[in-house]
Amino acid sequence: MKISLKEAEKFHGHLGPWLVLGLLAGSLALKKLKSKKYFGIEVRVFGADRKPKSCLIDGLQLSSGATYGKGNIKKFKGKKINIVFLKNKQKLTLTLKDIILEKLLQIKSHRESELLAKRLYRMDSNQIFDFKLS
Repeated sequence: MKISLKEAEKFHGHLGPWLVLGLLAGSLALKKLKSKKYFGIEVRVFGADRKPKSCLIDGLQLSSGATYGKGNIKKFKGKKINIVFLKNKQKLTLTLKDIILEKLLQIKSHRESELLAKRLYRMDSNQIFDFKLS
């Protein structure tokens, strides 16, 4: 089930591209790993330890059901955004495509941030993420 932008904004407090990237990453991971939401998955987030990148984590919590309270999501320092999903012995690693990183760096206002968030939400995840399943 796809989380609406309105639900995500209500949870997070505002709409931004990093929040949407988290929503999309979590949804993609559940699909690729054929995992149930909430308890079937572990999430490790690298490189999202400061705002605005850390907003990604709220989106991940909403879409994957992994939460800090349950201890099945953890964040780590890193030079690059890297999201690792674990289910049993399967591992899915997602990274942002360079074109998406470029778009994020071009944001100059809150309005541009919201517009990019809405555009990302409508995009196919394969246009946003590179992934490796092992």
